[in-house]
Amino acid sequence: MSRLILALDVYERERALEIACETKEYLWAIKVNWPLILGSGLEIVPELKDETGLPVIADLKLADIPNTNRLIAKKVFEAGADYIIVHGFVGRDSVRAVMKFGKTIVVVEMSHPGAREFIQPATDRLIEFANELEPFGVIAPATRPERVAYIRSKLKNGIKILTPGVGAQGGKAREVLKAGADYIIVGRSIYASDNPRESARRLYEETLGV
Repeated sequence: MSRLILALDVYERERALEIACETKEYLWAIKVNWPLILGSGLEIVPELKDETGLPVIADLKLADIPNTNRLIAKKVFEAGADYIIVHGFVGRDSVRAVMKFGKTIVVVEMSHPGAREFIQPATDRLIEFANELEPFGVIAPATRPERVAYIRSKLKNGIKILTPGVGAQGGKAREVLKAGADYIIVGRSIYASDNPRESARRLYEETLGV
């Protein structure tokens, strides 16, 4: 089974569908973020599922009061999303409002340098929070494999670790998988390459046997 998730951070519907179809045989899932939803509408979610047969992760990083999270999650899951990414720092009530509707992935640490300012100091609390709520998975930084290993050591068995930051941000696929990640999330190194299919194939093969 593939351990590669494509972060399809483009605006255009046609381009998104083309890249998804070119790379689908090497992917576990496709992650859509605000750029694609804003550029192509929420209808892109069922279109991607129909064209590829793959799960779709809605990376909305929801971080609002329970009622607003609930309203958004209901609409996104109804559109066909299989997973939604939420921030944990907003608290149990806001995350549970999303979990009520479907499989949820909680951010415990992010991949960019600024994550060290406020999110990383709260990671231990967010791990405890995830262990209590038992979401499908958590987000951890492929750019800092030592942090992935730490999070894995504290995280309850069965909760998956999904790691953005491989490729353009500097994370290494094999390194982060060996540190304990279940899936790697790759965007620009695939969709911005001259040959997305070939780039996806290379990354897929890099993850084999790890």
